[in-house]
Amino acid sequence: MKNIIVGAFAFAALSFAVVPAFAADFFVVQDTTSMKCSVVGAKPTASTMKAVGDGKSYATQADADTAMAKATVCASK
Repeated sequence: MKNIIVGAFAFAALSFAVVPAFAADFFVVQDTTSMKCSVVGAKPTASTMKAVGDGKSYATQADADTAMAKATVCASK
């Protein structure tokens, strides 16, 4: 029984250590047709979308939303 508890604890500890590696990145993009900005969960690859600014990725959607609000190309539209 002790081995099961120790094994479960070890598995849980490793799981939490690996999860951040799979976290989604968020990007601020601008639609080249409508010129509207949005936050997406994947790096833009379509020719109709371009990354705003330097194309930096953000760890959370809240960070990307804040960056979008500060971007001058997004604020003017």
